[in-house]
Amino acid sequence: MQKNKSIVLGITGGIAAYKAAELVRLLVKANIDVQVVMTEAACQFITPVTMQALSGKPVFKDMWDASIANGMPHIELSRAADAILIAPASADFMAKLVQGRADDLLSTLCLARDCPLLIAPAMNKQMWENPATQRNVAQLNADGVTLFGPASGEQACGEIGLGRMLEAQALLHLVLAYFQPKLLHGKKILVTAGATLEMIDPVRAITNLSSGKMGYAIAQKAADMGADVTLISGASTLPPPTGVKVIAACSAEAMYQNVMRNIANQEIFISVAAVADYSPVINSPQKIKKSKSSLTLELKPNKDILAEVASLPNAPFCVGFAAETENLLQHAEAKRQAKKLPLLVANLVSESMGQDENSVTLLDAKGAHTLPRAGKDIVAHLLLEHIVKML
Repeated sequence: MQKNKSIVLGITGGIAAYKAAELVRLLVKANIDVQVVMTEAACQFITPVTMQALSGKPVFKDMWDASIANGMPHIELSRAADAILIAPASADFMAKLVQGRADDLLSTLCLARDCPLLIAPAMNKQMWENPATQRNVAQLNADGVTLFGPASGEQACGEIGLGRMLEAQALLHLVLAYFQPKLLHGKKILVTAGATLEMIDPVRAITNLSSGKMGYAIAQKAADMGADVTLISGASTLPPPTGVKVIAACSAEAMYQNVMRNIANQEIFISVAAVADYSPVINSPQKIKKSKSSLTLELKPNKDILAEVASLPNAPFCVGFAAETENLLQHAEAKRQAKKLPLLVANLVSESMGQDENSVTLLDAKGAHTLPRAGKDIVAHLLLEHIVKML
């Protein structure tokens, strides 16, 4: 059985230290062993008692802590760790890392480590944009330190711009992704997700029911596995996946144009979006007023994006999705063969639409492979592993 991952979480002085409490909670909930180390400045923003309660372990802040048997906490604390994460990492602490300074426990721990170092910068926008900080960022990158963020947004000082520490949930995701095997390292993957809206008038549309959850989960997992992912998304209320380029495409035509514009050099195309098969011939520029008489709409077929991509010269490895209400395998296999797809994912509408779990069957030239019903993130991971094997 694989042991749980273990990290040293370093907290430096800054208002973003309050986010570290939620980060510890999420890391522990994800079965990651967390050892907290705080600087003296960090203790001015959040207490070691809070961190100890959340991590379940004593918090270290003194280089001369007598509880370490050999008197070398700067050596011992990192030896069992899979990584050191500094969150928040202040401008001052980043400068210390670049200079190789070791004047407190945390900086000494980073200098004496033999594990990866991850940092989540947090500072005022002017501090982040300062040439000295940017030189330090470049040097940290050159030294092999991994930076998570920062994000852009409203800051404690009231200004808006780059410098915010990433939220705890985003940092958790990046930490988990960091430890994942990079089975798709360097692969370029294009994913479509969500539903398209085919406008009848400014307030009415034809659409398919789709939450976008499966496509977003696939995009996120592919990025976690090292791929360069572009997500073209129809209508969805989901937050954008971390580390993924997202392009909005509300209509079937917009999705077609964006796919064709970005398909060059893609190695894998995963078509998950619920693209409307038809759109109105006429889109009224004004709202159609309700009347007692019936309303007749003339519909035209939309382009088949997946079929067109699959027929391209030097087409990428194409994966389709088929949501059916009956005769699942027969209809899905017919679709796979008609579009000449190496792989198609089939699922029943009643077992997946809008739900957090999914039950799917993978169809390829070797037959049907049914995956266990599971959360869509797990299904996404299993699907991508199957794609890796096929490639």
